[in-house]
Formats: sequence, C-alpha cells, structure tokens
Amino acid sequence: MRVALPSRPGSLGAVATALGSIGAQINLVEVVEKGDIEVDEFILALPEAQSVESIVTACDALEGVQVQWIRNYPRGGNIELDVQLLQRMAADPPRAAETFVAAAPVVFRARWGLLLGVSPLEVIFSTPGAPELNAALLARFLPFHEVHRVALEAGWLPGWGKHSAVVAPFGSQHAVVVGRPGEPPFLTSEVARLQYLLGSASGVGEIDRDAPSAQKTCSGHRSPLADPLYRCS
Repeated sequence: MRVALPSRPGSLGAVATALGSIGAQINLVEVVEKGDIEVDEFILALPEAQSVESIVTACDALEGVQVQWIRNYPRGGNIELDVQLLQRMAADPPRAAETFVAAAPVVFRARWGLLLGVSPLEVIFSTPGAPELNAALLARFLPFHEVHRVALEAGWLPGWGKHSAVVAPFGSQHAVVVGRPGEPPFLTSEVARLQYLLGSASGVGEIDRDAPSAQKTCSGHRSPLADPLYRCS
C-alpha cells in the first residue's frame, strides 16, 4: 500500500493506529519520498474478516492522509514457489493437474482453486474452501480455452460475497479456476504468471489424460499431505 501523509510528527503513528484498529499487521514500512508531503509504502497482513476497502476507509478518515494505491503482494509467492511447484508436478505427471490446483491458492495468494473437466463440464478436484458448483454455475467461468478474469458479484452463490477469479485452460480437456474473495482483483502480472506456469507445465506429463481423481470417488475435500498438496484420505 502506498500512502501520502503530512510530513509532521505523529502522522505515521496515526496511520499505524488506524491500521491496527482494523487488525492489520504492518510487516514493513518504507519511506519513498520526503517533503511537505511524505509518501510511505506498507506491506500488510490483513485479517480475513477485513477487506481492502476497510484499509482505505481507515486511512482516508485521517486528516491529510490519502491512500494512493493498494495491490496484492504475494508474500511467499515468488520464483522459489514457482520452481517447487513445477518440480512437484514433474515428480508425479499423472497428478500434475491436481498438484497445480492444490498449490495455486498459496502460490497466488488466493483462497480456493478448482480443476474442471470441460467435456462434460464438471469439477474434478477442489481445494478446501472452494465453492460447490453445479454445471449452471460453472458456466459463469466460460470460456475455458483462454485465460481470462471473472468478477463475481455479491450473492453469486448463496451466502457468498464478491469474488475475483481467473480461469485458464490446462491441456485440451481441463481448466483451472483460482478465486479470492473481495479485492484486489488478479493483477495482469499474476495472470501472466499463471499463464506462464501452465505453459511450462504442458511439458510435464500427459495432462490431457484422465486424472486419477476422476477415476475414483473422494467425498468432500482432500486432507493436507504436505502443504499445499492434498490427497484422498
């Protein structure tokens, strides 16, 4: 988050107090520019109960303080995680699709992931916390042959709030959906990274073949094997 604030004693403390009032944890503060107006950047950990809008409201309520921009910072979602994910997929090619979806919420700082079969349209694998969707609701994520973002309004699923999702093909017979509640939407850089990982994964194994999970039943969500991987219990 980048914030402009008056360059006077107490201004930074007031911002910190406002952030603390909504439960946001400050992990890093960096002064970007000094002058009559100071520009600071914060890296925050935000409680699940709070939204990005709550940060803006808390800060903008302070006199002379303005939030210039907020973007999702993928803590832990760096190149090391990408490499580890591709290594795990290469280690078990028949389950490469499931491995990718299981790791996607961690790698992309999201909440849930789905692996879809596109013909017929059905959920093959889902992470804990993923929505249970029928064919009609799955159609909201069309098309499945290209990478794109989907904005889901509050109430798109009974009891669910606004969500942002990104959809990408995974071979010719599968698609991946990764979702997060509220804001921020998936950035262009995140979408490009997802597309790159899926493109790299295309050489991992026989992704277009039926996934093992489609050949056996597994009620409910999988249990952790080695975070962020899951398997049938």
